[in-house]
Amino acid sequence: MNSLLQHQSPRFPDLNEKSVFSGDLVGRVEPKLEPLDEDLDCPPGLHRQLDKQVSHVSSDRNPRFDLNAVGTSSGSGGGDTREVQADGNVLSEFNRISEIFNSAFTSGGEDGEDEEVLEESNALAIVAVPEGSMQVEEQAVVPKRIKYPPRSNELVRVTNLTEEDEVYYREIVRRARMIFDSLSVSAVLDDDRNLMAGTFFRRVRGDTKAASMMRDCGLWLNRDKRIVGAIPGIEIGDVFFFRMELCVLGLHGQVQAGIDYLPSNRSSNGEPVATSVIVSGGYEDDEDSGYVINYTGHGGQDKNGKQCAHQKLEGGNLALERSMHYEVEVRVIRGFRYGGTNSGKIYVYDGLYKVVETWFDVGKSGFGVYKFKLVRIENQPEMGSAILKMAQMLKTRPLDVRPRGYFCLDLSGKKENMPVLLFNDIDNDQDPLHHQYLVSTVIPKYVFQVGSSNGCECISGCSFDCLCILKNGGEFPYDNKGMLIKGKPLVFECGPQCRCPPTCRNRVTQKGVRSRFEVFRSRETGWGVRSLDLIQAGGFICEYAGVVLTRDQAQVVSMVGDTLVYPSRFAERWAEWGELSQIYSDYVRPSYPSIPPLDFAMDVSSMRNVACYFSHSNSPNVFAQFVLFDHNNVMFPRTMLFAMENIPPLRELSLDYGVAEEWTAKLAICN
Repeated sequence: MNSLLQHQSPRFPDLNEKSVFSGDLVGRVEPKLEPLDEDLDCPPGLHRQLDKQVSHVSSDRNPRFDLNAVGTSSGSGGGDTREVQADGNVLSEFNRISEIFNSAFTSGGEDGEDEEVLEESNALAIVAVPEGSMQVEEQAVVPKRIKYPPRSNELVRVTNLTEEDEVYYREIVRRARMIFDSLSVSAVLDDDRNLMAGTFFRRVRGDTKAASMMRDCGLWLNRDKRIVGAIPGIEIGDVFFFRMELCVLGLHGQVQAGIDYLPSNRSSNGEPVATSVIVSGGYEDDEDSGYVINYTGHGGQDKNGKQCAHQKLEGGNLALERSMHYEVEVRVIRGFRYGGTNSGKIYVYDGLYKVVETWFDVGKSGFGVYKFKLVRIENQPEMGSAILKMAQMLKTRPLDVRPRGYFCLDLSGKKENMPVLLFNDIDNDQDPLHHQYLVSTVIPKYVFQVGSSNGCECISGCSFDCLCILKNGGEFPYDNKGMLIKGKPLVFECGPQCRCPPTCRNRVTQKGVRSRFEVFRSRETGWGVRSLDLIQAGGFICEYAGVVLTRDQAQVVSMVGDTLVYPSRFAERWAEWGELSQIYSDYVRPSYPSIPPLDFAMDVSSMRNVACYFSHSNSPNVFAQFVLFDHNNVMFPRTMLFAMENIPPLRELSLDYGVAEEWTAKLAICN
């Protein structure tokens, strides 16, 4: 008997019988697609690559699912060290998870038996992976394009990770996301070059191009194991701008379908199981109250998204029903419309849910639909979607959301484009109010008298052959949306001597901040900063402002104990943004435009801006980039801060201030 019919419950009518409901079965039955993604320009073969079946599967049929049972992976391990090599392959690094399988995954016995570690290579796994089928070949420092393996059939659950493991995998995910974001931004530059040269080319969205290139280089994560539950290195509240990035990380493996699952023809017992769903209101019968979701199954929609046929208990619908039966948790990603993004939408990971109830109902359009009640598992961090909504309210009604704690609604005194809030619900410390707010760094007048004052002559906007772009090595430093394309030792922007308009794409940092910030009191970091707006990777945040001092002046000021910041000591994290050695074999770290060793300090003891409250981190989400625009003295560039990753609202901003312990120890405002 067909396996789908075996699971047909008596309460689920046979939708092939027209007598169930009045009306004809018209329209097409297709996977549950998400709004705004139906026109996704996917590279040729990518859909087939995602859905390609594995021909070698075990013929054994297990009586039940046991996701705690895991086989020994044949992928190459990464050794005992936790250090992530800069030139390491992201995929092979993530295969280190196989080393902790036997200790991290356990199987609970029946009838109250004690848990024990399973050592068999295929003990009770949903699918036994053939030995050697997932082995990753040893690669050189710069990997070549490889034949990309299909997704694994083996389902595993990651548990008992140590704090060291969590930091390690967070760094792996962070590096993969940085490559994806860098490729997405740099794709715009390639299109601009072709357009300026008059070359015929097929424009492909940056996210699909980035995903395709990472796939060809074997940089997609979680392909050797299909993980049920939490993905190591991905935190609740993480925000993604593209569906393709979810596929790259293995968070949700379907390019468009809303339900990701292991198909029945790949399962060892012939039963599908769901691993994740995307909730974005794509179906008119969806109901989402946050912790409880009444999720509508897929199928039966026409090209306009209207229900036009009865749904069937098959595919993803059957997988969700089986997940309820076996009590398998599913990841929930919520999609929101969000202005200012390329896709007009964002995706937020909201944690793990259990399918607790399934039923068949008549939808609003009069056709039969399957409903699944998902309830959020307790004791998880706050949902990222809830934090997003809270941040939106704080931007307009901060005192309604937080009646207590705000000492000032604009620390900048209206000097910034956006207000800077001051929040402290821990104690009565109001130290930031005692400092004069600086919008930009105060630079000595003599600095402006050094170097040429010539600017570009681009009246309508800069081109690749203009003077300012030639200073940058013949490349635009930013894309059309103001995202930094690649980190460099120095970036030249158009300045007051240039004839290009204020709308020129080479004028980004001089326009000031574009996000609403909140300086807040933290028990962990003292004073910290978070944004009320979502900041996209590569986006400009603000300038690190202070009063510039020469070496002699700095020595005098430091004698009285005032706080000094040395831009030259900031870690060169700019080199990581746009570092694509794993994609391009001829990649070379940017060394032009070059600058001499910086020999000045910034006094932030009495005059400072919001950046001076950024906390220190060895794994920061913000990096410093030196920029010149109002003068040409390369000895005194401005220190501009950019996002290294997508930074959700209300997540603390952090910088790597360097390794000079004697210096960072004095920076109480940064610790």
